[in-house]
Amino acid sequence: MKIFNYRLVIFALSIIFGVVFAIPSLLQTDSGKKISLGLDLQGGLHMLLGVNTQEAVTSKIKTIATSIKYYAEDEDLLIDGLSIDELSVVFSVLDADEIPKMDEILKLIKGLDITKDGLNYTLNLTDEDIEKTKDLSVSQAVETIRNRLDQFGLAEPTVVRQGATDIVVQLPGIKTQAEEKAARELISKPANLELMAIDEDIADQVYSLTSSQAAEYGDIILEDTKDSNTKYLVKEIPILNGSQVIDAQVSFDQSNQAIINFTLNSTGAKIFGDFTAENIEKRLAVVLDGKVYSAPNIRERIGGGSGQISGGFTLSEAGNVAIALRSGALPATVKLLEKRSVGPSLGADSIKASTIALVSGFIIVFIFMIVYYRRAGIIANIALVTNIFIIISVMAMFGATLTLPGMAGIVLTVGMAVDANVIISERIRELLKQGMSIPKAIEDGYSNAMRAILDANVTTLLVAVILYAYGTGPIKGFAVTISIGILASMLTAILGTHGIYEALLGKIQKDKDIKKWFGVK
Repeated sequence: MKIFNYRLVIFALSIIFGVVFAIPSLLQTDSGKKISLGLDLQGGLHMLLGVNTQEAVTSKIKTIATSIKYYAEDEDLLIDGLSIDELSVVFSVLDADEIPKMDEILKLIKGLDITKDGLNYTLNLTDEDIEKTKDLSVSQAVETIRNRLDQFGLAEPTVVRQGATDIVVQLPGIKTQAEEKAARELISKPANLELMAIDEDIADQVYSLTSSQAAEYGDIILEDTKDSNTKYLVKEIPILNGSQVIDAQVSFDQSNQAIINFTLNSTGAKIFGDFTAENIEKRLAVVLDGKVYSAPNIRERIGGGSGQISGGFTLSEAGNVAIALRSGALPATVKLLEKRSVGPSLGADSIKASTIALVSGFIIVFIFMIVYYRRAGIIANIALVTNIFIIISVMAMFGATLTLPGMAGIVLTVGMAVDANVIISERIRELLKQGMSIPKAIEDGYSNAMRAILDANVTTLLVAVILYAYGTGPIKGFAVTISIGILASMLTAILGTHGIYEALLGKIQKDKDIKKWFGVK
């Protein structure tokens, strides 16, 4: 009797692995990795968002203008009339001898279509770069939204791209209107921080100028965030933007009002320091999403690359803005195209129905295997239970989210796992009926059944891989569950049960009652 054979040892280790790592999910313990429930099982919020990709192109044009301004000042190169005309950056070089230097600067900026007319430059993005910018803006929006939701503390949010410009966001666990509102605001907030110079020369004319008149001076008119009647005339080209922000934290001022302290990277710190040194006693507008939050006077050079945003924030608002700044500004605004709320009661009903289907199917199969195959059926059922534990354990270890299709996948896996054992048992029974010895019948039974089992499981696994590669969220959940179940069933049904038979072979031969063991005379 080979009690300790390698197959049985591997099977025993898989049982221990399955039970240990499945316990946190089954008992919902505080410690250990657990399977997260999907939107359809615990309720939550489903949103379809559309990204305004054209805004990303406009934003890039503005960034190019900011870069040219910085490079020109850094190289002491005199330019005039730097402004944005629709989707073009236009400016003039004042000294013809400095044109070669300007050409070298423009080589540093990729994707430009440059037109020169004497001392005048017109810069446009190439068609290829425009399409690349639009595509990248959606990818960046996906990552930015995902980062924001992770910092917001939501469990297992799903953020995936759909088509050319749309994004699907699923937020399990959102149960109240307040939670939904906070999540939507966090997702949609552009968080576009800009530090912009006040045009002090004509600042007092801001209330008499129109937007088109302001544009003639290279300026734009912005409103104060607290008072829409208060307006500021600022230079159209920002000094800095949110791309240079590396950290943002909530703190409190002397009046115990929530403010946001932000920190710039090395490039931003240098630009900020140089600008403040050259513009003492002038004002600098702190602009967030097109609204002026403050416009303090510059008293001295501000080094260290840090600043603050104050604007009557509540603590919650300041926290959300800080999260948005840390995770990066959205490259373009996102618009809510579709919203569906799944109530927790519906999720509970789904769990109940799925659990009933799983348990009832499991019990029926369990009883059938014992009645029809006797002790061979008990061995098959041990493999079946182990299979379910392994599925739960692997999904928990990888942080997978269990959805309703995933539950269907587990139910289907129960049938597939039993199918392998049925094929093996039938092969053994056929050989025993032919008068073959028990050891030989078991060995040949596994050998004969192996090809059919492998063919069925490998083809199903390939289909699951294709479903995962090309399917959406729920389909991916089904494919993951099926894939894990197939691999686990091959381990338990082929290797595990074979090891049990080897360990019990001596006892089976001693009994000589094959009907008791295999349900056949």
